[in-house]
Amino acid sequence: MKKNIILIYALLIIAISDSWASKREIHILAANDMHATIDAFPQLAAIIDSLRTEDPSLLVFSGGDNRTGNPLNDKYEISSYPMVTLMNMVGFNASTLGNHEFDTHSLSRLIGLSDFRYICANVFPSDSANIKLVPYQVFDVEGLKVGVIGCIQLSPNGIPSTHPDNVKGIVFKPAQEVIPQYEWLSRECDATILLSHLGYPDDIKMAEMFPWLDLIIGGHTHTQLKGDEIHNGILITQNKNKFMGCVTYITLTIENGKVVGKKAEYINVMKYPKKNKVVQAMVDHFSCNPAFNRVLALAEEPFEAREELGCMMCDAYIEECNTDLAVENPGGVRIDSHPAGDITVLDVLEMDPFDNHAVILELTGEELVTMLRTYCHNKVRSFPYVGGFKCELTIDRSDPGIIKSVKLFTLDGRKFDMKKRYRVATNSYVPATSKIPKGSDRILNMQTTDLLMRYLENKKSVNYRGVRRLTVLTK
Repeated sequence: MKKNIILIYALLIIAISDSWASKREIHILAANDMHATIDAFPQLAAIIDSLRTEDPSLLVFSGGDNRTGNPLNDKYEISSYPMVTLMNMVGFNASTLGNHEFDTHSLSRLIGLSDFRYICANVFPSDSANIKLVPYQVFDVEGLKVGVIGCIQLSPNGIPSTHPDNVKGIVFKPAQEVIPQYEWLSRECDATILLSHLGYPDDIKMAEMFPWLDLIIGGHTHTQLKGDEIHNGILITQNKNKFMGCVTYITLTIENGKVVGKKAEYINVMKYPKKNKVVQAMVDHFSCNPAFNRVLALAEEPFEAREELGCMMCDAYIEECNTDLAVENPGGVRIDSHPAGDITVLDVLEMDPFDNHAVILELTGEELVTMLRTYCHNKVRSFPYVGGFKCELTIDRSDPGIIKSVKLFTLDGRKFDMKKRYRVATNSYVPATSKIPKGSDRILNMQTTDLLMRYLENKKSVNYRGVRRLTVLTK
């Protein structure tokens, strides 16, 4: 009897051991929307060093928007060279494309400098564009196959959110049209991942449409998720990462060729207690540009909202271009606030990083309203900031995100002459992405950053605290 009990116990131990042995883990570190935050790389490198000590097969992925937002990177001799060099140094395995990868014409060169692949299935460059992409890639993790598909968001005009001139010769297709072509990966691979720059709401839609995915690593909407975000059985991750707030450490448990466990842990990068000294030396080298420290003017009070910064930019356009009115798209203001004190060249380049040229438009009041509404697609959150006039937006109580009507007023509240023709200054992105009369625009041979710097130097001090020119009414 004792021998039988011992035998059964031994067989049970063997069975449990075999079960444990059949389960294996894949570890992934995911970043998104890093926006050239190169000063976070010493900590990021230390995190990766620590994780690769535990698992040398760690995969490191980016959900796109690696560039744009830090002039030390964007204005480098080869734009974005510091960011690509640092991503190579810490060992990224792949990135999808974000819309800001198209902010300049240097994408082909940057891909050539990268030691990792750019994965994007819904981008189809012409041969002349010389942009080397792959729609998917299969990674071997100690015998386990990990299939990764990439996709980028498209705005209502059918291209990513960038200047149309930057994507000439490139065809884009909606993600939901191309992803089904790669369902076979789920049968061939142990884990199937969508590396997405579509945004959190669309990631949820993808999870509902494509249940054969195991994981969606997201980006674009800067959504800080917490813990295990499961939709239709699919784990979704994303970080609010404009300033490299967090990265996600993902564990996928594999058994018999299927994912049976999913876990996401969020690591605060800037608060990580260790730094990689070699990477710190590289960051110090890239950060040395004394010209960026030149003081342009004094902010008498802090800028506490993007609209205050947008109003200042509009006023700079009016004064420096000698126009009646001005418009600045909200996406063209890339910082949320600025403290009281010195405003430097670096501050201006962070505020307006897109190398846009100034444009003067000849528009009637009615044509101006058409431009404003077509630019934002009647969405309140995208309505431009203005100078030289005020706007009253009426929204529907049942659908508060959509604009029902737009009324214009003078700065002192008087009725706006909608038939009069006005000279309107803006940046080159606004007319390129909205409806304006043919031949009404004239591009100036100067960048909007130059106008703003000249305006600030002439003013010597500015105070925009509490300045608001947009009013929203609900009916």
